[in-house]
Amino acid sequence: MKVFDISSPIYEGMPVYKNKPEKQPKLQTATNGYVTESRLDLDVHTGTHIDSPLHMVTDGDTFESIEIEKLVCPCKVFDLTHVDEKITAEDLKQFEISKDDFVLFKTKNSFDEEFNFDFIFLAECGASYLAEKQIRGVGIDALGVERAQEGHPTHKTLFGHDIIVIEGLQLKEIESGEYLMVAAPLKLIGTDASPARVLLLDGVTL
Repeated sequence: MKVFDISSPIYEGMPVYKNKPEKQPKLQTATNGYVTESRLDLDVHTGTHIDSPLHMVTDGDTFESIEIEKLVCPCKVFDLTHVDEKITAEDLKQFEISKDDFVLFKTKNSFDEEFNFDFIFLAECGASYLAEKQIRGVGIDALGVERAQEGHPTHKTLFGHDIIVIEGLQLKEIESGEYLMVAAPLKLIGTDASPARVLLLDGVTL
């Protein structure tokens, strides 16, 4: 069995959405004698994270509505590194996508070392195609699943069809194929997202 950690490391100065200073994690460490304790100030959308519907839907469900059982499942990694700008329905039709699949998109984003304002995103038509397929969830190697779309229709389409959204994956070293995914978010209550440790297990079936 091989274990691949596809989570972003969290540290001060890490890439954050649109390089906004207020989104940077802040770590304060104090030592008293031999006892060291740290305090972490963290945006819930930091690094690899899972969104809840509240993020883009007024009065949407908060994070505890996402069942952990839905985050431990087989997944399919699709190589879309040839795609420019956005992932469309046409780009997805080449893949075998079935009901309840959890799909992860490896794009050119995986090779960015800092925040790219022109990151590859999932277009509204791509989200609609996935909704038609009745997938369980989608993950992408960018800090957002969409950009440059007024009203955030990709998020709303996915959330409207109970599709889980994971953002900020690290897929540079991951080959396309099928894996067992273990996505373990913090057990937060009442929030619009949660940071997560996401692992891919190769050679294991559920």
